[in-house]
Amino acid sequence: MSGDLSPRLLRAFVAVAEELHFTRAAARLYVAQQALSRDIRSLERELGAVLFVRNTRRVTLAPQGEQLLPYARQVLAAHDELAAAFGRGPAAGDRPLAVDVAAPVSTGQRVLEAARDAEPGVEFVARYYSGLTAAAADILAGRLDVAFGRVAGLPGETLTGLEHQLVRYERVAVLLPEGHPLAGRAQVPLAALEGETLYAGAGNPDTAEWTSYARALFAGRGIRLAAPFPKIEGEREFARVVRGKGWSVLATEVFIGIAGMVLRPLTGPVPLSPVSMVWRRGLHHPGLTALRDAARELGAPAGWLRRPAGSWLPDEDEALCR
Repeated sequence: MSGDLSPRLLRAFVAVAEELHFTRAAARLYVAQQALSRDIRSLERELGAVLFVRNTRRVTLAPQGEQLLPYARQVLAAHDELAAAFGRGPAAGDRPLAVDVAAPVSTGQRVLEAARDAEPGVEFVARYYSGLTAAAADILAGRLDVAFGRVAGLPGETLTGLEHQLVRYERVAVLLPEGHPLAGRAQVPLAALEGETLYAGAGNPDTAEWTSYARALFAGRGIRLAAPFPKIEGEREFARVVRGKGWSVLATEVFIGIAGMVLRPLTGPVPLSPVSMVWRRGLHHPGLTALRDAARELGAPAGWLRRPAGSWLPDEDEALCR
């Protein structure tokens, strides 16, 4: 690298990396597409790296582009903060904050709505992709800012690049077909599930942290994990597959309603699923501050971080939540 990198070149790179489309990225930056392409070529020459793979149909990030993206976003965030501190350039909050809340019915969605109410001037862009394993990879790659889920199931090398805040202990539940012998109970003892097979996302790499939780919960209790099944996209398809297979599903108390099925909390002991908010280490954005404040303000009166008597967590969650 022959000299200092221009923020203009880095901003061009980030725009294309996020849009994966030169025309949309150029419109976002209010520049001509030819000028944008020229800046990307200049940056590639400066770094001696190929940042994008281009063909006539699509644009994708090359491996060195994947490597550069989180650093470029950090540099631009610092540059914008410095400019804002001296009354020049865009404030940090002018950039939308991309937040994955997993599902419209979720703890993350409630936190997001509260943050939007508290900071109407900040643009939060919501994403609804279930699975913190996949979301954490997107955060590290710079494609996402914040996500919610169980951090104990993430690989150690992933956690080193992230920061996280425990938001809530959700009580774990079982989703049962209405005709199931246990469906009439207000609560289902874990011992009553001995011999049962429950679906817990096995086969979906995006939700590996939830499958590992299920394995820890089922161990020694005679509960079987349903065989791996391909990733299921969307709530409607999930409901169709679950009903069609006749599955019982390991879930939490915060879960979508499915016609013909009932959600029952588990007991004896009371298993809990820790939900944390996760973001890239070193991220500075007023939207992140709003989300963290909203999580605390929602959770305190509702007792989100209180553990009931007789509760249970996997050992790795116990270690993280101390």
